[in-house]
Amino acid sequence: MTKSNLFQDFDPVSAKAFKQKIQFDLKGASYNDTLIWHTNEGIDVKPFYHGDDIDESQLTTPQTPEQWYISEAIFILDPAQSAVTANTAIEAGAEAIYFTANEPFDIEVLYNHLSEREIPLYFNLRFLDEDFCVRFYAFAKAYKNTTLKLDLIHHLIEDGNWFHSMERDHKILNTILNSEGQKNITIDTTFYQNAGATMVQQLAYGISHLNEYLNHIEQQKIECPHITFEVAVGTNYFFEIAKLRALRQLTAILLSEYGFSESTRVHIIAHPTRRNKTIYDYNTNMLRTTTECMSAILGGANVVVNQPYDAIYHKTNNFGQRISRNQLIILKEESYFDAVSNPADGAYYIESITSQLAQKSLDLFKEIEQKGGFLKQLKEGTIQRKIKESDAREQEQFNNKELILLGTNKHPNLTDKMKDELELFPFVKRNPRKTIITPIIPRRLSEIIEQERLKNEV
Repeated sequence: MTKSNLFQDFDPVSAKAFKQKIQFDLKGASYNDTLIWHTNEGIDVKPFYHGDDIDESQLTTPQTPEQWYISEAIFILDPAQSAVTANTAIEAGAEAIYFTANEPFDIEVLYNHLSEREIPLYFNLRFLDEDFCVRFYAFAKAYKNTTLKLDLIHHLIEDGNWFHSMERDHKILNTILNSEGQKNITIDTTFYQNAGATMVQQLAYGISHLNEYLNHIEQQKIECPHITFEVAVGTNYFFEIAKLRALRQLTAILLSEYGFSESTRVHIIAHPTRRNKTIYDYNTNMLRTTTECMSAILGGANVVVNQPYDAIYHKTNNFGQRISRNQLIILKEESYFDAVSNPADGAYYIESITSQLAQKSLDLFKEIEQKGGFLKQLKEGTIQRKIKESDAREQEQFNNKELILLGTNKHPNLTDKMKDELELFPFVKRNPRKTIITPIIPRRLSEIIEQERLKNEV
């Protein structure tokens, strides 16, 4: 029997017929009350999805990558030693390196000690130094796969202040974007997710965040640089896949409004969220990061930077790094997560969620713009207030055990002792000081429970 004849033997069934059959089997129980799942994003999840519900014109996700890279996070303290650490990671399977630095470093020393210069290198600078950045681009222009993170707004959100001042920061940004070499603007949305924002908020704030830069670039008549998004991915598996796909769709819409070419490079760097990580029953963190990395890959991330299972309470160590790297290697080499570039395409459930997330986020984005834009709403505290409201709702769900973290608010191992294991302070640190906006503060859901357990340890 041929494939075509096989399908001809079955009559097509409409979405309406499916729903009628379900309602019959419910024997009088309410379809909506029994089978519809209401999410914090304002999306009602149905028990089944059908081709009748899908708009074929919305199925395209722009710039879905053909491959994704296993990345290792390395902090630069000594450039030569950091390069050696990177070389070791590359030999062990890393395909990209995500460097972080708190202050200027010797670029030439770092590059000269790297054994592989063709792999993607990402530099997250937690400072803004005009001379350093210009020298960096001049030196790195010979290497095609180098990306420097430039995100003034993220620093404002995290710190509450600009690096220097709004005027000086943007003047430095202009100089950097007008200098030689490959230019890039980064939109770091990780703080929104880690502070408790819904996915709709994460997407809308990320696009509003980008729009501030695009406005500036247009006014200054600067050539559009490459766009890099950094995202935090949680454990709501299918929704996280849809979130990344919606992000690409929304970015394409915004870029087209500014008249930028469809070929403008848009990269996504994905990190597992810290919001659901725990210090007790910490091995469960490996399960969480595995599903989060899977969502990131299937959603279309270009680079995945996994988080060691003990990152919130241990200093960087070889074992934790090796485990986090091997999780990605298994997904790529043994689970064939690199075999298809667009595996989520055509899945009715994911397509429906993608469409709804994109539309709701677009509506929120338009509302933000109508009220003066993202920076204005940050200054007024509106963005912070909305995230706090979402955070409080999610925290209440956790406290009521509607949202489960296994080993923490359900089935905890009460004999587990962690007081002597803490090399890092795993809780929110608050240092009151003068700021021009209220910072957005990431916070883990399990912090209150963990603090109470640590206090009661014998």
